[in-house]
Amino acid sequence: MADVGLIGVGLVGSALAGRFRQAGLAVVGYDRRPEARQALAAAGGVVADSALAVAAAAPVVVLSLPDSDAVETVVREVEPALPSRTVVDTTTGDPDRTAALGERLQAMGVDYLDATIVGSSRLVREGMAVVVAGGEEAVFRRCAVLLDAFATREFHVGPWGSGARMKLVVNLVLGLHRAVLAEGLAFARASGFDPVVALEVLRSGVAYSRIMDVKGRKMIDGDFTPDARLSQHHKDVRLILDAATRAGIDLPLSRLHDKLLADLEARGFGGLDNSAIIQAYDPPARGG
Repeated sequence: MADVGLIGVGLVGSALAGRFRQAGLAVVGYDRRPEARQALAAAGGVVADSALAVAAAAPVVVLSLPDSDAVETVVREVEPALPSRTVVDTTTGDPDRTAALGERLQAMGVDYLDATIVGSSRLVREGMAVVVAGGEEAVFRRCAVLLDAFATREFHVGPWGSGARMKLVVNLVLGLHRAVLAEGLAFARASGFDPVVALEVLRSGVAYSRIMDVKGRKMIDGDFTPDARLSQHHKDVRLILDAATRAGIDLPLSRLHDKLLADLEARGFGGLDNSAIIQAYDPPARGG
């Protein structure tokens, strides 16, 4: 038996694997993509031949998947091995579907923690992420050692689905911070200022946001090597707008953000880092 199983070894999943290994945990994992399986092996994990084999080999199964569709597909695949297991789902999915999954797994004798991650794959790799979790508090406490391997703080924010719902709150603000920074840098350049100087001015005053530290130079340099892909954030913005509709609130800035991201995806930028939002504002950066 491994200490932890990992299903999904993308940008975040590979960072999680590295942190678990650094914490001395034996990791077994699986991803459908050969290159992701190679990344897991390079991080010191054991590569299983299926998601079901992962669930059979570890008492705690961590999911790091793109969306709720992927989570539900994987859970159906691994169901025979899940009773008596703990499932820690780091996926940013639909909050209502996440809550329903928690209820279904509990009925099967499975402990489920909706443990969404605040932070990019880079922050996970550095052990600087934050976790917002939904589920039973006792399960949250039992998972503390696992979460401590990659996070500086963990918050239990309510029942199943609450982690996903709080992550959408965070991502709404975070995504708009990126868009505002991109617009400000584009405006500075169009006004005749060196954007490097403009970024330093912004970082030194009341307009400061931590997003300037992690995305400012990427925007200026046109370095869109992905820490978190633009298409993933666009998925989150659609989830935000769907949740807002159900809650009866209008989010005009998020509606505009959705349009900007949709246009960028149509232009082929979806696989790049989310700092590529500047491509919507800053013609000189295009193709950088």
